Amino acid sequence: MTRILITRPLEDAEPLAALLTAAGYGVLIEPLLDIVSFDHPLPDLAEFQAVLFTSANGVRAFARAALPHSLAISAYPVITVGAATKAAALSYGFENVVSADGDVEEMARLVIGRCQPDSGALLQIAATERAGDLAGRLTDAGFVVRRDVRYRAQPAEALTPATVTALAAGGIDVALLYSPRTARVLAKLLGAAGGSQLSSRVAAVCLSSAVAAAVVEGGLLWRAVRVACRPDQDALLDQIAD
Repeated sequence: MTRILITRPLEDAEPLAALLTAAGYGVLIEPLLDIVSFDHPLPDLAEFQAVLFTSANGVRAFARAALPHSLAISAYPVITVGAATKAAALSYGFENVVSADGDVEEMARLVIGRCQPDSGALLQIAATERAGDLAGRLTDAGFVVRRDVRYRAQPAEALTPATVTALAAGGIDVALLYSPRTARVLAKLLGAAGGSQLSSRVAAVCLSSAVAAAVVEGGLLWRAVRVACRPDQDALLDQIAD
């Protein structure tokens, strides 16, 4: 049985763990980032021609602010970076949702193709730390973009004893990595716990080349570093069996 380390925040890790367990994999959840939402008022959505989400965490943080006030969010146009973020938006009641099915650059191209600078500003729901500069790319194209920082991703301070024990015993075959920041956190914590002695029997399976670059920059020895052929979960999971 292939044994998989899931490094996603808990809200994303649990459904992924259920999916992988049903497929016959062994699973260990090790959330390397804890998502903390900020509680400040939402802007007036009528001011914006579209809401931009670059992660499901942003969708959840937005929904936590909107739903207690019974905001009718279903009609607002939404553009998401990928299919998982689109699914999160739909699950919270947005109905007018399109996905770039790619990365931030592909999302920028989609926004530029669907929106007009003179039709109103764009609202980007963001984290304190960002991967890519969506707002900058759109500003260069003539758009007015408001970044509403709704959450932060707090890195773990250490690996759990269960994960360290499993790695030391060769009980992890694959680590799934979805972001460069998660890859850097894992490399740091592995270094503190035992370094390449823990990583050398593990394949780092990465959502994108940027994630893989962060893995390599960590300086640890891995059994393999694999990259999904496109930046979505299905393509990532295809790399497990390689």
